[in-house]
Amino acid sequence: VGYLQDFLFSPDRIRSPAGVLSGGERNRLLLARLFSRPANVLVLDEPTNDLDMETLDLLEELLFEFRGTVLLVSHDRAFLNNVVTSTFAFEGDGAVREYVGGYDDWLRQRPSAERDEGKKKPDKKPRRRNRDDRPRTLTFKEKRELEGLPEEIEDLEREQGELYTAMEDPGFYQAGGEDVVRTTGRLAELEGLIAERLSRWEELETIREGSG
Repeated sequence: VGYLQDFLFSPDRIRSPAGVLSGGERNRLLLARLFSRPANVLVLDEPTNDLDMETLDLLEELLFEFRGTVLLVSHDRAFLNNVVTSTFAFEGDGAVREYVGGYDDWLRQRPSAERDEGKKKPDKKPRRRNRDDRPRTLTFKEKRELEGLPEEIEDLEREQGELYTAMEDPGFYQAGGEDVVRTTGRLAELEGLIAERLSRWEELETIREGSG
């Protein structure tokens, strides 16, 4: 159950028959099945086809965390820019050349004459809308981070309160200089951590609300 929740399934949907799942849920179920099997090589052919934004973000996170080698073919340029570390280009006459980085990196690195020639060629197929033009949405990892931030902030504030209570004890300053220094140092650290976590929570909440 916990494993499927990592793939954005709510507890009530986990036990639903596969036939009643939405298209996005079926795609996430396939990803869950794929990544449940031990592997050091993955071969993916147009993996972003028919994926909703949540599933697409989830796929990117899974590929980031995958420790093996991934070979993929995709027309989604933004996806390639986000996940790949090298690109193989078929340059004609049987020549295949490897470039470091994704699609945009390939554009910058390929020979200038070929780049200019490519600009003159009409694009016969309608381009898929670039993900950069879409409203910024939270990635799978950011969603998990946002869910855990309130509890994390609460724990930090609880520790902060306990230290302040300890300092109010009349015997606190009689216990020794090292304890005083350690406690005041930790309080300063907690103040910074709480401010940082609150700022991060506000940042992620703003993105979540902006994406609708």
